[in-house]
Formats: sequence, structure tokens, C-alpha cells
Amino acid sequence: MERIAVVGSGGAGKSTFADQLGHLIGVPVIHLDEHFWKPGWVETPAPEWRQLQRALVAGDRWIADGNYGSTFDIRFDRADTVIVLALPRLVCVTRALRRSMLHRGREIQAKGCPERLCLRFLRWVWRYPIDSRPRLEAELGHHRSHLRVIELTSRTAVSTFLDEAAQRHR
Repeated sequence: MERIAVVGSGGAGKSTFADQLGHLIGVPVIHLDEHFWKPGWVETPAPEWRQLQRALVAGDRWIADGNYGSTFDIRFDRADTVIVLALPRLVCVTRALRRSMLHRGREIQAKGCPERLCLRFLRWVWRYPIDSRPRLEAELGHHRSHLRVIELTSRTAVSTFLDEAAQRHR
């Protein structure tokens, strides 16, 4: 595992997982939200985002956390591993709500983007298995020949995976 894409629903714990895994195996972490969002929650235009993301994953070793389904192809072309955090949606919604309440007003995802309660985001989290997961599956299907795909479906599975990674990289 040298080039790892971490994907899954909002609230699944992608950023925390990526940070923990990066620390354990000594691979730098790229938080895509930090690069996508401009101050005031302004999105990076699509052509610029594709170019920036190509540059971000050009290196030999990285963990990139974030969905951005329109650019799965960029990460999956370069990745050797995709880790899908597929926790139950109630867990994801609860975590997203908790994060927005605990960190309200703090810039935890990107500079100039204070955390807030956004009903559109919570709806996206709830509907992720219906609306977004099929796109992920389709893109994985196009890249499966060279990718190792690991799906973690519970907090226990996430903990076990990280424990095993720590043991392998001691």
C-alpha cells in the first residue's frame, strides 16, 4: 500500500482514518477538502480541480481522503489500494451532526470555511448508499484490475484494520 484512496460517506471517518493510517505506515496524507474548498465554502472550478488533483496524486506515496466522485478516475488511475469506509448511515449522520455541533464556527476542513450545520450535507450523507455508492461501484469496476479494494463496514473493522497495519509496519 503506497498510494491509497480513502472514500465513503460523509461522517464515516475518512479524515481521521487517513491520518491514523498515514501515521502508522509513514505515508503522507492529502485531505482533499483542504484543497477543494476556497474561503466561504466556494468550490474549486471543475477543470482547475482536476488539474490540481492530478498534481496532488503525482507522487509515489500518498493517502488521499475524500469522495469527489467526478474525479475518482484521477485517484483510482494512480492508486494501488482503495479503502471504502461503508459504515451504517445512521452512524455517519450521527457523526456528521456531532462534528457540526462540536466544531461549529471552527475551520476544521478548509481555511476560511467554518464548520456549520448544513441540511443539504446531512441529506447527502443519509442518501449516500442510494445516490453516491452506485457511482463509486461503477468507477471501481473500471479500475478493479489493478486495485486492491478493502471495504470496512463497522467501527470494529476499522479498528482491526488499523491494528493490523500497525503490526505490519513495526
